Amino acid sequence: MTENERTPPLWRQLQATVEVLKEVAAGVSGSAAMERVPTQLRGGVQALSFHAWRNMGRAKAIRALLAKRPPPADVDALLCLVLALLWDPSQVLYDDFTLVNQAVESAKKTPNTSAQASFINACLRRFLRERDALIAATEDRPEARWNHPAWWIKRVKQDHPQHWQAILQNANRHPPMTLRVNVRKIQGADYAQKLKDAGVEVARTSGSLIELSHPVPVTELPGFADGWVSVQDGAAQWAAKLLLAGVPANAQAKVLDACAAPGGKTAHLLEISDAEVLALEIDSQRTERIYQTLNRLGLSATVKTADAAHPETWWNGSLFDYVLLDAPCTASGIARRHPDIRWLRRESDVLQLAAEQRKLLVALWPTLKPGGKLLYCTCSIFRAEGSEQVKSFLDSNRDAVLLPSPGHLLPQSRLYGQDVADNWQGDHDGFFYALFEKKHF
Repeated sequence: MTENERTPPLWRQLQATVEVLKEVAAGVSGSAAMERVPTQLRGGVQALSFHAWRNMGRAKAIRALLAKRPPPADVDALLCLVLALLWDPSQVLYDDFTLVNQAVESAKKTPNTSAQASFINACLRRFLRERDALIAATEDRPEARWNHPAWWIKRVKQDHPQHWQAILQNANRHPPMTLRVNVRKIQGADYAQKLKDAGVEVARTSGSLIELSHPVPVTELPGFADGWVSVQDGAAQWAAKLLLAGVPANAQAKVLDACAAPGGKTAHLLEISDAEVLALEIDSQRTERIYQTLNRLGLSATVKTADAAHPETWWNGSLFDYVLLDAPCTASGIARRHPDIRWLRRESDVLQLAAEQRKLLVALWPTLKPGGKLLYCTCSIFRAEGSEQVKSFLDSNRDAVLLPSPGHLLPQSRLYGQDVADNWQGDHDGFFYALFEKKHF
């Protein structure tokens, strides 16, 4: 392998990052777009992309001041990428000269931008000359101030009028790396000690949950390959515990995990109970990820590729004791972990996904036995996917009772001055939980 292959020049990384940004703008998830990036470029491109998405609102606002008319898509993407990297000196990844020089080099070496290399150079050098004035001129634009689309900002303000600023601000912070210890193999306190012995700094622990002070590659986690531990956000770790609260670990409960990929919650259910679990996933490739997760952890479940919204294709009529519905959603609660989401989603997605969630609730409720419990959850902070969904479900199902539930868990809720939920656990993502019980009639 040559030196250039080991350390790709910045212009190549910028070139590849532009393609990722364009794909997300066209509706492809950041994760899917990143998989198509050559391996030797992927680390650098991911860092550049994440930085750009966290600063894209400001970058777009500045670009609008530099160019009277929107330039072609490739030119616009490169300009906005570099402006996102340049505008805030406190977030410097590369010095100004290197970044502008390599951006122009990238433009020259890319067919769709080569004719506009001089224009790109002129815009970026003007920005460097007038940086303070241009930033000040964009300060009153919400998209620039908060680095989210206008519709997203408006919805967060409506849904969380007391906390909306903190929510948007926190979405641009880096999330912690949180672990879930597999208690079938090792206890949380013992694993925390192994981390310390390995030189991995632990920020806090709570039972089987461990939050690290700094992210590390999973290869540096003791026993990761042997299934001792998984990476899972603190809020996501509530699912299994909420659903099976009070259930003896050795109980032979029948549990359905709908929409189960990549299998983290399925695995957690099996780590804390002897339940008989059926895990469903509509996508065959994502089903394979469930198998991989369970195999690494040494766990077993029945896994099917099926649409949970159509029980007639997978259900044999035997009622479940417990149902976990981790429903498809906007993922607005994990925007700090996946900053592409805010630029990937469209306002119309909220109502479309809410309709899909209602469809799943309606389809799965009959599979639950009387006295059984269904846990509905989404990694969303939007009320249309949380509290409003619950109200609609209760209005339509007289045999459903809402049990004490966390409701909306807002990201990093300790920063709001008081816990948003009584069961706050660590520095977590945004989530919603509602636990229903089916009445006996």
